Amino acid sequence: MYRFLLTARWLGLTALMLALAAVMVGLGLWQLDRYHQRSAINDRIDASARGQASPLTSVLSADGQPPPESAAWTRVTATGRYDTDNQILVRGRTVNDRVGFEVVTPLVIADGSGRDAQAGGEPIAVLVDRGWIAPPAGGGATAMPDVPAAPGGQVTVTGRLHLTESRPSGVDRRDGWIETRRISVPRLADELPYRLYGAYVLLDKQQPAADKRLVPVPVEHENAWMNAGYVVQWWMFAALTLAGLVWLARREAHGSRPAPPQDRLLARASPA
Repeated sequence: MYRFLLTARWLGLTALMLALAAVMVGLGLWQLDRYHQRSAINDRIDASARGQASPLTSVLSADGQPPPESAAWTRVTATGRYDTDNQILVRGRTVNDRVGFEVVTPLVIADGSGRDAQAGGEPIAVLVDRGWIAPPAGGGATAMPDVPAAPGGQVTVTGRLHLTESRPSGVDRRDGWIETRRISVPRLADELPYRLYGAYVLLDKQQPAADKRLVPVPVEHENAWMNAGYVVQWWMFAALTLAGLVWLARREAHGSRPAPPQDRLLARASPA
């Protein structure tokens, strides 16, 4: 009954449908891997909100190399002095559905005695994202904001480690500020007179306290469930593809094709 499956037409159709199903299963596996990756990121974000802060120097290396992905969102603390001569405005950043700027200030790290690292050798700093601020009313999204001054003297910051942003953008100078679109640590290091650690810090709290006009940049969870939905979608498509192949084969085997003309004539001539 199913010998027709060995014909060239059916062999070609079967190979095509199996290939399509295999591709869909592969896409589902890829989305499943993305689901696990994003779930792991969300677990790290949740853990960092509860965990104790670790010294920055125990998480990042002084050679400026980026940390592993597993270090992202680690809660860290560091002490130093803000370099107010080399502050950075990151434009086009959205917080609470408003477009504005993130204010990033280098913190020149102090050594174990509380002195600036510059006193004991080559200085090193970490970029601290102090928060978000809106542009002036009526001035447009790129108008220069009124940024609260960074505190002078020794400052202790606590925040979560953010990996450098990919796709570095150009760097401009405006009114004494470095201005860019993305926080690319290697790119910004070229603009500064000292070395940088290979990631930056999203500020949670600061001593002395941060200016309340600066809105803390929220840490958003990854949408892992979207990837889970894609897994189900692709595997359902694969199952439907195989089910369609079986349905076509059964339809062919059970003679759903129209009968030959001579068979129809004999059927009409036979008595009721």
